[in-house]
Amino acid sequence: MAGFCKTMADGLLLSLSLTLLGWGAQGQGNGRGKKEVSGGATVYLGQDRDIWRPLMHTAVNLSEIRSIKSSFHLRTFDPEGTIFYGDTKNGKDWFVLSLKDGIPLMQISRGESLVSVAGGPKLNDGKWHMLEVSNQEPFVILEVDGSNRMVVGMQSKQTIEILSGELRLALGGILIDKEQMVVQLEPHMDACVRGGSWLNLSRPWELEAEELWPCHPSIQPGSYFPGSGFAVFNTSVFPFEAGRGVKMELWGDFREMDGTIFSIKASGQKLLFALVANNNTKEITLTFGEESVSMKDTFKRLAIIFQADLLQVLRDGDESTTTALAVSPVSHPGYLTAWKEGRLAVGGLLGEEEDGVGSQFLTGCLEKIQVQGKDLDLDLAVKHMSISSYSCPA
Repeated sequence: MAGFCKTMADGLLLSLSLTLLGWGAQGQGNGRGKKEVSGGATVYLGQDRDIWRPLMHTAVNLSEIRSIKSSFHLRTFDPEGTIFYGDTKNGKDWFVLSLKDGIPLMQISRGESLVSVAGGPKLNDGKWHMLEVSNQEPFVILEVDGSNRMVVGMQSKQTIEILSGELRLALGGILIDKEQMVVQLEPHMDACVRGGSWLNLSRPWELEAEELWPCHPSIQPGSYFPGSGFAVFNTSVFPFEAGRGVKMELWGDFREMDGTIFSIKASGQKLLFALVANNNTKEITLTFGEESVSMKDTFKRLAIIFQADLLQVLRDGDESTTTALAVSPVSHPGYLTAWKEGRLAVGGLLGEEEDGVGSQFLTGCLEKIQVQGKDLDLDLAVKHMSISSYSCPA
């Protein structure tokens, strides 16, 4: 009996945590000021909150658990993020399931053992994948789409004990210090889960938000800006190369955009550059210092090349459409300074102050953003949490 209880408890830690992955969008209160949501619904993991803070959590007495198998469906284009967490002994033993480089990653701490295992197919292809986690002592098994399996074995030499107390569960975050994990990662994840079958638990979960954000019925790759914030980079991370300057390329349906696509400004200087879409006039306006150029928004790709003495704009790779603007210290003071000590905002207009307040935020999807031929990862920026870094509604 003791061995069975130990097996069940370990199974809870290593696979029961999946109970956390499917809550209804309609919440009710629990008397503690927290909304409660039920299992089975589709949930968006990228909802606005502190990046390590779970979206929702619960605790259950170990004696209530009767099953050690759970399954759910996951959809994402995001290669990295936390899916769920579970622990016993108030965080001394814990389990984390996440994606790293698009591949499932399990990290487990039990007693004195700390294990990290990654394997299986890449899951960040925007399709729904079924994941099932089960415990077959001493193995934890993750199965993807009914066939691909990742097996983790942990044989403890410690005396078998009957665990009691609570199992804590958390979705989209962790309840321990992140430094305890073997593999460090970016926790925030632009992903959805649905169709969960979570052991035998039916109790509601506490929601760390006023309401759940919906998942789009279908998605496509890209970065989606809902019109409420922007992503800001220091321009020093984009080296201004002699002879090449800086080349920025944007892909998307510019006819469906409205607001500031991106802007550049040096500290203490006036706004240097802005690219703004107007959905009413169906035009894209490029402002460079005191100069302004308007273009019809019928193109799908826009390249802007910033050189020491020249700015060039190329549409759909057609050189015959090139717009060239001369750069001079008189008409564009602070031009080079902006690329060494300035800020680049994607999805909004930078303000006069350095307080991060912007305006004229973009509504629309940028299918791809590249700087110097490399994809720009918005998760590396200081960005508003409403922005989806890896997916747009299709």
